[in-house]
Amino acid sequence: MTEHPVAGHSAGETAPQAAYGDGTRAVRAGLPEPVKNEPPLPGPVFAAHFHLPGEVAGPYTYGRDTNPTWTLLERAIGELEAPGRRDVDTIVFASGMAAVSAVLLSQARAGDTVVLPDDGYQALPLVREQLEAYGVRVRTAPTGGDAQLTALDGARLLWIETPSNPGLDVCDVRRLTAAAHTAGALVAVDNTLATPIGQRPLELGADFSVASGTKGLTGHGDLLLGYVVCHDPELAADVRRWRKIVGAVPGPMEAWLAHRSLATIQLRTERQWANALAVAEALADRTEVSGLRYPGLPSDPSHKTAALQMSGFGTVVSFTLPDKAHAERFMSALHLVEDATSFGGVRSTAERRGRWGGDAVPEGFIRFSAGAEDPRDLVSDVLRALDEAASGA
Repeated sequence: MTEHPVAGHSAGETAPQAAYGDGTRAVRAGLPEPVKNEPPLPGPVFAAHFHLPGEVAGPYTYGRDTNPTWTLLERAIGELEAPGRRDVDTIVFASGMAAVSAVLLSQARAGDTVVLPDDGYQALPLVREQLEAYGVRVRTAPTGGDAQLTALDGARLLWIETPSNPGLDVCDVRRLTAAAHTAGALVAVDNTLATPIGQRPLELGADFSVASGTKGLTGHGDLLLGYVVCHDPELAADVRRWRKIVGAVPGPMEAWLAHRSLATIQLRTERQWANALAVAEALADRTEVSGLRYPGLPSDPSHKTAALQMSGFGTVVSFTLPDKAHAERFMSALHLVEDATSFGGVRSTAERRGRWGGDAVPEGFIRFSAGAEDPRDLVSDVLRALDEAASGA
Protein backbone atom coordinates (compact mmCIF):
# COMPACT_ATOMS: atom_id res chain seq x y z
CA MET A 1 0.00 0.00 0.00
CA THR A 2 1.45 3.36 -0.99
CA GLU A 3 1.05 6.79 0.49
CA HIS A 4 -1.46 9.06 -1.25
CA PRO A 5 -0.03 12.37 -2.51
CA VAL A 6 -2.14 15.38 -1.57
CA ALA A 7 -4.27 16.81 -4.34
CA GLY A 8 -2.89 19.82 -6.12
CA HIS A 9 0.78 19.51 -5.21
CA SER A 10 3.51 16.98 -4.65
CA ALA A 11 6.25 16.70 -2.05
CA GLY A 12 8.65 19.61 -2.11
CA GLU A 13 6.32 22.11 -3.79
CA THR A 14 4.90 25.20 -2.18
CA ALA A 15 1.36 24.36 -1.10
CA PRO A 16 -1.30 26.49 -2.83
CA GLN A 17 -3.79 26.45 0.05
CA ALA A 18 -2.63 29.80 1.43
CA ALA A 19 -4.18 31.54 -1.60
CA TYR A 20 -7.58 29.92 -1.01
CA GLY A 21 -10.39 31.03 1.25
CA ASP A 22 -11.28 28.98 4.30
CA GLY A 23 -14.27 27.34 2.62
CA THR A 24 -12.30 26.21 -0.41
CA ARG A 25 -9.47 24.99 1.77
CA ALA A 26 -11.84 23.06 4.03
CA VAL A 27 -13.57 21.11 1.27
CA ARG A 28 -10.25 20.20 -0.40
CA ALA A 29 -8.07 19.64 2.67
CA GLY A 30 -6.09 16.42 2.67
CA LEU A 31 -7.69 14.88 -0.41
CA PRO A 32 -5.44 12.57 -2.44
CA GLU A 33 -4.68 13.11 -6.09
CA PRO A 34 -7.71 12.00 -8.12
CA VAL A 35 -7.57 8.48 -9.54
CA LYS A 36 -10.03 7.32 -12.18
CA ASN A 37 -12.86 5.24 -10.72
CA GLU A 38 -11.68 5.87 -7.15
CA PRO A 39 -13.62 7.94 -4.57
CA PRO A 40 -12.43 11.50 -3.84
CA LEU A 41 -11.99 10.56 -0.18
CA PRO A 42 -10.99 6.90 0.23
CA GLY A 43 -12.84 4.92 2.86
CA PRO A 44 -11.31 4.01 6.22
CA VAL A 45 -8.48 1.47 6.14
CA PHE A 46 -9.09 -1.20 8.77
CA ALA A 47 -5.76 -2.91 9.34
CA ALA A 48 -3.75 -3.94 12.38
CA HIS A 49 -0.84 -4.93 10.13
CA PHE A 50 0.23 -4.52 6.52
CA HIS A 51 2.05 -6.81 4.08
CA LEU A 52 5.72 -6.37 4.83
CA PRO A 53 7.99 -8.87 3.05
CA GLY A 54 11.76 -8.54 3.39
CA GLU A 55 13.31 -5.50 5.05
CA VAL A 56 11.12 -2.96 6.81
CA ALA A 57 10.39 -0.15 4.36
CA GLY A 58 7.52 2.10 3.36
CA PRO A 59 5.09 4.26 5.33
CA TYR A 60 2.74 1.55 6.65
CA THR A 61 3.92 -1.32 8.82
CA TYR A 62 1.76 -1.69 11.93
CA GLY A 63 -1.53 -0.14 12.98
CA ARG A 64 -0.27 1.53 16.14
CA ASP A 65 2.33 3.47 14.14
CA THR A 66 0.64 4.64 10.95
CA ASN A 67 -2.52 4.24 8.93
CA PRO A 68 -3.45 5.67 5.49
CA THR A 69 -6.66 7.13 6.91
CA TRP A 70 -4.67 9.02 9.54
CA THR A 71 -2.30 10.26 6.87
CA LEU A 72 -5.03 12.04 4.93
CA LEU A 73 -6.65 13.45 8.07
CA GLU A 74 -3.33 14.70 9.42
CA ARG A 75 -2.60 16.44 6.14
CA ALA A 76 -6.05 18.01 6.16
CA ILE A 77 -5.71 19.37 9.70
CA GLY A 78 -2.22 20.66 8.91
CA GLU A 79 -3.58 22.55 5.89
CA LEU A 80 -6.21 24.21 8.09
CA GLU A 81 -3.88 25.04 10.99
CA ALA A 82 -0.98 26.26 8.83
CA PRO A 83 -2.14 27.10 5.28
CA GLY A 84 0.64 27.15 2.74
CA ARG A 85 3.24 25.61 5.04
CA ARG A 86 4.78 22.35 3.89
CA ASP A 87 6.98 22.01 6.98
CA VAL A 88 4.09 21.22 9.32
CA ASP A 89 3.69 17.94 11.20
CA THR A 90 0.30 16.81 12.49
CA ILE A 91 -0.25 13.90 14.86
CA VAL A 92 -3.80 12.69 15.56
CA PHE A 93 -4.86 11.03 18.80
CA ALA A 94 -7.75 9.09 20.25
CA SER A 95 -8.95 12.14 22.26
CA GLY A 96 -8.12 15.72 23.05
CA MET A 97 -6.68 14.77 26.43
CA ALA A 98 -4.43 12.22 24.75
CA ALA A 99 -3.05 15.06 22.63
CA VAL A 100 -2.64 17.36 25.64
CA SER A 101 -0.86 14.66 27.62
CA ALA A 102 1.41 13.81 24.71
CA VAL A 103 2.78 17.34 24.46
CA LEU A 104 3.24 17.88 28.18
CA LEU A 105 4.64 14.47 29.01
CA SER A 106 6.89 14.21 25.97
CA GLN A 107 8.50 17.60 26.62
CA ALA A 108 8.74 17.91 30.40
CA ARG A 109 11.28 16.00 32.48
CA ALA A 110 11.86 15.75 36.23
CA GLY A 111 13.18 19.10 37.40
CA ASP A 112 11.60 21.07 34.56
CA THR A 113 9.02 23.79 35.14
CA VAL A 114 5.72 23.94 33.26
CA VAL A 115 3.38 26.94 33.36
CA LEU A 116 -0.35 26.17 33.14
CA PRO A 117 -3.42 28.41 33.27
CA ASP A 118 -5.29 28.20 36.57
CA ASP A 119 -8.62 28.82 34.83
CA GLY A 120 -8.36 26.31 32.00
CA TYR A 121 -10.03 23.03 31.14
CA GLN A 122 -11.30 21.01 34.06
CA ALA A 123 -8.85 18.14 33.50
CA LEU A 124 -5.74 20.34 33.78
CA PRO A 125 -5.56 19.93 37.60
CA LEU A 126 -5.34 16.17 37.01
CA VAL A 127 -2.54 16.79 34.53
CA ARG A 128 -0.80 18.95 37.11
CA GLU A 129 -0.97 16.15 39.68
CA GLN A 130 0.59 13.73 37.22
CA LEU A 131 3.34 16.13 36.21
CA GLU A 132 4.21 16.76 39.84
CA ALA A 133 4.22 13.02 40.51
CA TYR A 134 6.92 12.77 37.82
CA GLY A 135 9.00 15.49 39.47
CA VAL A 136 7.94 18.35 37.20
CA ARG A 137 7.38 21.71 38.87
CA VAL A 138 4.12 23.41 37.91
CA ARG A 139 3.26 27.08 38.16
CA THR A 140 -0.16 28.52 37.37
CA ALA A 141 -1.55 31.93 36.57
CA PRO A 142 -4.82 33.24 35.09
CA THR A 143 -5.37 33.60 31.36
CA GLY A 144 -6.70 37.15 31.52
CA GLY A 145 -4.34 40.09 31.57
CA ASP A 146 -1.50 37.94 30.18
CA ALA A 147 -0.81 36.99 33.80
CA GLN A 148 1.23 33.95 32.79
CA LEU A 149 4.04 36.37 31.88
CA THR A 150 4.91 36.54 35.57
CA ALA A 151 5.56 32.78 35.78
CA LEU A 152 7.97 32.22 32.87
CA ASP A 153 11.34 32.44 34.59
CA GLY A 154 13.19 29.16 34.08
CA ALA A 155 10.18 27.44 32.49
CA ARG A 156 10.53 24.62 29.97
CA LEU A 157 6.98 24.91 28.58
CA LEU A 158 4.16 27.45 28.66
CA TRP A 159 0.65 26.09 28.17
CA ILE A 160 -1.90 28.64 26.92
CA GLU A 161 -5.65 28.14 26.64
CA THR A 162 -7.34 30.97 24.78
CA PRO A 163 -10.25 31.51 24.95
CA SER A 164 -10.20 29.77 28.31
CA ASN A 165 -12.78 27.12 29.13
CA PRO A 166 -15.27 27.85 30.62
CA GLY A 167 -14.57 31.48 31.60
CA LEU A 168 -13.72 32.73 28.08
CA ASP A 169 -10.80 34.94 29.00
CA VAL A 170 -8.35 35.68 26.19
CA CYS A 171 -4.62 36.37 26.32
CA ASP A 172 -2.26 37.91 23.78
CA VAL A 173 -0.64 34.87 22.18
CA ARG A 174 1.99 36.87 20.30
CA ARG A 175 3.08 38.68 23.45
CA LEU A 176 3.21 35.56 25.60
CA THR A 177 4.98 33.53 22.92
CA ALA A 178 7.66 36.16 22.38
CA ALA A 179 8.29 36.40 26.12
CA ALA A 180 8.36 32.63 26.56
CA HIS A 181 10.84 32.14 23.72
CA THR A 182 13.06 34.85 25.16
CA ALA A 183 12.98 32.95 28.45
CA GLY A 184 13.86 29.70 26.65
CA ALA A 185 10.44 28.08 26.95
CA LEU A 186 8.36 26.25 24.38
CA VAL A 187 4.74 27.34 23.88
CA ALA A 188 1.67 25.17 23.35
CA VAL A 189 -1.75 26.69 22.68
CA ASP A 190 -5.00 24.82 23.25
CA ASN A 191 -7.01 25.85 20.18
CA THR A 192 -10.14 23.83 20.92
CA LEU A 193 -12.64 26.66 21.40
CA ALA A 194 -11.40 28.72 18.47
CA THR A 195 -10.77 25.92 15.90
CA PRO A 196 -8.27 26.57 13.07
CA ILE A 197 -10.96 28.60 11.28
CA GLY A 198 -11.05 31.07 14.16
CA GLN A 199 -7.41 31.14 15.25
CA ARG A 200 -4.05 29.77 14.09
CA PRO A 201 -1.60 29.56 16.99
CA LEU A 202 1.40 28.60 14.84
CA GLU A 203 0.99 31.82 12.87
CA LEU A 204 0.99 33.67 16.21
CA GLY A 205 4.35 32.14 17.11
CA ALA A 206 3.41 29.05 19.12
CA ASP A 207 5.45 25.85 18.88
CA PHE A 208 2.41 23.58 19.25
CA SER A 209 -1.25 23.96 18.38
CA VAL A 210 -3.24 21.36 20.31
CA ALA A 211 -6.96 20.69 20.27
CA SER A 212 -9.78 18.32 20.97
CA GLY A 213 -11.19 17.45 17.55
CA THR A 214 -14.25 16.13 19.38
CA LYS A 215 -15.62 19.67 19.55
CA GLY A 216 -15.87 22.29 16.81
CA LEU A 217 -13.36 20.74 14.43
CA THR A 218 -15.66 17.82 13.61
CA GLY A 219 -18.83 19.38 14.98
CA HIS A 220 -21.31 16.51 15.12
CA GLY A 221 -20.84 15.12 18.62
CA ASP A 222 -20.28 11.60 17.34
CA LEU A 223 -16.57 10.91 17.82
CA LEU A 224 -13.58 11.48 20.10
CA LEU A 225 -10.39 12.86 18.56
CA GLY A 226 -7.38 15.02 19.39
CA TYR A 227 -4.44 16.42 17.49
CA VAL A 228 -1.11 18.21 17.78
CA VAL A 229 0.40 20.39 15.04
CA CYS A 230 3.93 21.81 15.03
CA HIS A 231 6.65 22.95 12.63
CA ASP A 232 9.70 21.47 14.35
CA PRO A 233 10.31 17.88 13.15
CA GLU A 234 12.18 16.97 16.34
CA LEU A 235 9.31 18.14 18.54
CA ALA A 236 6.87 16.27 16.30
CA ALA A 237 8.97 13.11 16.59
CA ASP A 238 8.82 13.36 20.40
CA VAL A 239 5.04 13.64 20.33
CA ARG A 240 4.67 10.83 17.79
CA ARG A 241 6.93 8.58 19.88
CA TRP A 242 4.75 9.27 22.93
CA ARG A 243 1.67 8.28 20.94
CA LYS A 244 3.33 5.00 20.00
CA ILE A 245 4.40 4.27 23.57
CA VAL A 246 0.99 4.82 25.15
CA GLY A 247 -1.01 3.61 22.13
CA ALA A 248 -3.38 6.58 22.17
CA VAL A 249 -4.31 6.16 18.51
CA PRO A 250 -7.63 6.94 16.83
CA GLY A 251 -9.60 4.23 15.11
CA PRO A 252 -9.71 4.43 11.30
CA MET A 253 -13.47 4.96 11.30
CA GLU A 254 -13.17 7.92 13.67
CA ALA A 255 -10.37 9.37 11.55
CA TRP A 256 -12.41 8.99 8.37
CA LEU A 257 -15.51 10.55 9.95
CA ALA A 258 -13.40 13.45 11.16
CA HIS A 259 -11.97 14.07 7.70
CA ARG A 260 -15.41 13.92 6.13
CA SER A 261 -16.69 16.43 8.70
CA LEU A 262 -13.90 18.92 8.03
CA ALA A 263 -15.44 19.82 4.68
CA THR A 264 -18.20 21.79 6.41
CA ILE A 265 -16.17 23.42 9.18
CA GLN A 266 -16.30 26.90 7.69
CA LEU A 267 -20.05 26.69 7.01
CA ARG A 268 -20.72 25.35 10.50
CA THR A 269 -18.54 27.75 12.44
CA GLU A 270 -19.73 30.90 10.69
CA ARG A 271 -23.37 30.07 11.46
CA GLN A 272 -22.47 29.06 15.01
CA TRP A 273 -20.45 32.24 15.61
CA ALA A 274 -23.38 34.33 14.39
CA ASN A 275 -25.75 32.41 16.66
CA ALA A 276 -23.43 32.77 19.65
CA LEU A 277 -23.28 36.53 19.14
CA ALA A 278 -27.06 36.73 18.76
CA VAL A 279 -27.57 34.80 22.01
CA ALA A 280 -24.99 36.93 23.83
CA GLU A 281 -26.66 40.14 22.64
CA ALA A 282 -30.04 38.87 23.81
CA LEU A 283 -28.64 37.88 27.19
CA ALA A 284 -27.10 41.33 27.66
CA ASP A 285 -30.58 42.80 28.09
CA ARG A 286 -31.67 40.40 30.86
CA THR A 287 -31.52 41.70 34.41
CA GLU A 288 -31.22 38.20 35.92
CA VAL A 289 -28.07 37.49 33.89
CA SER A 290 -24.69 38.45 35.32
CA GLY A 291 -21.09 37.73 34.36
CA LEU A 292 -21.92 37.51 30.66
CA ARG A 293 -18.84 36.63 28.58
CA TYR A 294 -18.43 36.30 24.84
CA PRO A 295 -15.28 37.62 23.15
CA GLY A 296 -17.34 38.74 20.15
CA LEU A 297 -19.23 41.33 22.18
CA PRO A 298 -17.56 44.75 21.85
CA SER A 299 -18.24 45.25 25.56
CA ASP A 300 -16.43 42.05 26.58
CA PRO A 301 -13.14 42.58 28.46
CA SER A 302 -11.37 40.23 26.01
CA HIS A 303 -12.79 41.67 22.80
CA LYS A 304 -9.91 43.98 21.90
CA THR A 305 -7.27 41.27 22.29
CA ALA A 306 -9.40 38.61 20.63
CA ALA A 307 -10.04 40.81 17.60
CA LEU A 308 -6.29 41.12 17.00
CA GLN A 309 -5.65 37.38 16.80
CA MET A 310 -8.96 35.67 16.01
CA SER A 311 -10.98 35.68 12.80
CA GLY A 312 -14.04 34.39 14.68
CA PHE A 313 -14.92 34.44 18.35
CA GLY A 314 -16.12 30.90 18.91
CA THR A 315 -19.39 29.19 19.65
CA VAL A 316 -19.37 29.35 23.47
CA VAL A 317 -21.13 31.96 25.62
CA SER A 318 -20.95 31.90 29.41
CA PHE A 319 -23.20 33.63 31.94
CA THR A 320 -24.50 33.27 35.47
CA LEU A 321 -28.07 33.02 36.71
CA PRO A 322 -28.98 33.96 40.30
CA ASP A 323 -28.56 30.51 41.86
CA LYS A 324 -28.51 26.77 41.26
CA ALA A 325 -32.30 26.36 41.30
CA HIS A 326 -32.78 29.21 38.83
CA ALA A 327 -30.18 27.71 36.48
CA GLU A 328 -31.80 24.28 36.71
CA ARG A 329 -35.19 25.74 35.83
CA PHE A 330 -33.65 27.46 32.83
CA MET A 331 -32.00 24.27 31.62
CA SER A 332 -35.22 22.27 32.02
CA ALA A 333 -37.23 24.84 30.04
CA LEU A 334 -35.02 24.77 26.93
CA HIS A 335 -36.45 22.95 23.91
CA LEU A 336 -33.80 23.38 21.21
CA VAL A 337 -30.75 23.17 23.46
CA GLU A 338 -29.43 19.85 24.71
CA ASP A 339 -28.26 19.53 28.31
CA ALA A 340 -24.81 18.11 27.58
CA THR A 341 -21.22 18.70 28.62
CA SER A 342 -19.59 19.07 25.22
CA PHE A 343 -19.57 22.09 22.91
CA GLY A 344 -18.93 23.09 19.31
CA GLY A 345 -21.61 20.88 17.73
CA VAL A 346 -24.28 21.67 15.16
CA ARG A 347 -26.94 21.21 17.85
CA SER A 348 -26.84 23.79 20.62
CA THR A 349 -25.84 22.52 24.04
CA ALA A 350 -25.67 24.04 27.49
CA GLU A 351 -25.02 22.96 31.03
CA ARG A 352 -24.87 24.21 34.57
CA ARG A 353 -21.14 23.81 34.79
CA GLY A 354 -20.95 23.66 38.58
CA ARG A 355 -22.59 20.23 38.64
CA TRP A 356 -19.21 18.67 37.86
CA GLY A 357 -17.12 20.43 40.46
CA GLY A 358 -13.55 21.39 39.66
CA ASP A 359 -14.33 24.71 37.95
CA ALA A 360 -14.19 27.89 40.01
CA VAL A 361 -17.63 29.06 38.91
CA PRO A 362 -20.84 30.02 40.76
CA GLU A 363 -23.62 27.46 41.13
CA GLY A 364 -25.72 29.33 38.59
CA PHE A 365 -22.98 29.47 35.95
CA ILE A 366 -24.09 28.33 32.46
CA ARG A 367 -21.78 27.35 29.61
CA PHE A 368 -23.77 27.68 26.39
CA SER A 369 -22.59 26.41 23.00
CA ALA A 370 -24.43 27.76 19.98
CA GLY A 371 -25.32 25.31 17.24
CA ALA A 372 -26.42 25.83 13.66
CA GLU A 373 -30.14 26.32 14.23
CA ASP A 374 -31.98 29.29 12.73
CA PRO A 375 -30.89 32.30 14.81
CA ARG A 376 -34.43 33.51 15.47
CA ASP A 377 -35.53 30.09 16.72
CA LEU A 378 -32.53 29.70 18.99
CA VAL A 379 -32.77 33.16 20.55
CA SER A 380 -36.52 32.74 21.04
CA ASP A 381 -35.96 29.43 22.81
CA VAL A 382 -33.38 30.95 25.15
CA LEU A 383 -35.53 33.96 25.99
CA ARG A 384 -38.62 31.83 26.57
CA ALA A 385 -36.64 29.53 28.88
CA LEU A 386 -35.34 32.53 30.81
CA ASP A 387 -38.89 33.82 31.21
CA GLU A 388 -40.11 30.45 32.49
CA ALA A 389 -37.17 30.16 34.87
CA ALA A 390 -37.86 33.62 36.26
CA SER A 391 -41.58 33.00 36.70
CA GLY A 392 -40.88 29.79 38.61
CA ALA A 393 -38.72 31.48 41.22
